[in-house]
Amino acid sequence: MTTTDHDEAELDEGDPSPVAEPVTRPLAVTGIVAAVWSAGIGLTVLTTITLIGWIAAPRSALGTGLPDVFRTAVGFWLVAHHAGFTVPHGRVGLLPLGLMVLPGAVLFRSGGWIARTGRVRGRYRIGVVHAALALAVPYAVLSGLLALLAHSSVVRPSAWQALLLCFLLALFAGGLGAARMLVSTTNRAPWVAMLGLLPRRARSVAAGATGATAVLLGSGVLIFLASLLFHLSEAKNLYDVLKPGVVGGILLFLVGLVYLPNAALWAVAYAVGPGFAVGAGTSVSPSGVFVGMIPAFPPLAALPQPGPAPLVSLFTLAVPFAAGAVGGVFTIRYQPTAATEAAPLWGFVSGVLTGGVIAFLAALSGGPLGGGRMAVMGPSAWQIGLLAALEVGVSAAIAAWVANWRLLRRAPSVDDVPDDEPVAEEVEFEEPEPLLASVDDEPPLPEGVIPIGEWTGSRTAEPPRSREEPAPGTVSPIRKRPPRDRG
Repeated sequence: MTTTDHDEAELDEGDPSPVAEPVTRPLAVTGIVAAVWSAGIGLTVLTTITLIGWIAAPRSALGTGLPDVFRTAVGFWLVAHHAGFTVPHGRVGLLPLGLMVLPGAVLFRSGGWIARTGRVRGRYRIGVVHAALALAVPYAVLSGLLALLAHSSVVRPSAWQALLLCFLLALFAGGLGAARMLVSTTNRAPWVAMLGLLPRRARSVAAGATGATAVLLGSGVLIFLASLLFHLSEAKNLYDVLKPGVVGGILLFLVGLVYLPNAALWAVAYAVGPGFAVGAGTSVSPSGVFVGMIPAFPPLAALPQPGPAPLVSLFTLAVPFAAGAVGGVFTIRYQPTAATEAAPLWGFVSGVLTGGVIAFLAALSGGPLGGGRMAVMGPSAWQIGLLAALEVGVSAAIAAWVANWRLLRRAPSVDDVPDDEPVAEEVEFEEPEPLLASVDDEPPLPEGVIPIGEWTGSRTAEPPRSREEPAPGTVSPIRKRPPRDRG
């Protein structure tokens, strides 16, 4: 038996086999598999829940047959991706942003799986973009096809919204998952390591925009909860009007929870200045509150009373400036600049980026709720984006300049050394001798040493021997043969 046969026999007997390399697939195939898997999980869960409700509740509410049940489940799945739909009385676009967390978590895992098993060309941010696109493109196409299949005489989902929003959600969540997989072997915090995938200046601007956006959204949540706490009696009255019961109360609480991001963005719109609308011809802003009849939804009890804005609410106007200060400091902390005049510029850029993010989120937080008065709900995206970019950008520029100036001031300088402090004496270095000295100045060399330049050896080594003079104890490689006798 040969050595190879012996090794195979040992492996057959149960010895641990060597670790095999992970199987990789083409990136396009991996993206399609991940997209189908992500959509299949959500549809399976929602179809099961809808089927249970169809059996327990009156069947006309969720459809008259299994095809209608499937269309209803697909409609719920599209609503979770924030794709609106049209009903006989108008269009519904005021959808909860909190539901996007569920498909986003699945897409996040899918992006990491693609980065781990797919043949991603390029490394780091190039590989992240490839993995995100490989997931987002088939996921968006599949969502658009499902939106067309879910059309009925009562509910007509928007195919273009499904195509666009599902693509953006898959691109963002899948890209984060792929980036998280690439930095999983580092010892740094995951989100800090993920920012490290960007170029230096883009990393600092992204860090500043992330910090400013986090301050705005966190402040929006606090503003909404504080206002709801002050209007707790109105919320209780709205709850009594609905009379949901125990199960209905739990469902109502969950609905309010998934609408919490929408409420936070409306509060940010109030703090920035433009405010928001709760119906056509209404306005809730620091300049005044003009509202009419509102839906019987307990979270809407946090709205101020009609008339002049409460004096305490005017303190919320400082929120965007505080967010800009945080963003400017983060921008410089991640990448200081030696040019003092460049620091305010990068701080302002981070503020403009923050305004763009807030404008996009504000556009998602509002929308029509049918026809009539409820056709206008939420803030104006371009107004809140423009004012947020200016307010956050200006304060971020000032904060970035101050932070950069402080960092440059801490740098050691000769003028900062006190007079009474002993200063280290300057060390005088002797000039090195030239490599090739002149013949006149060169000292005589010992006997048997060849000067530098005539051969490449060391000055202290013995010179190379001639081929005609063999070293002692060796045989010369050249031997003289005696002449032949030609006679």
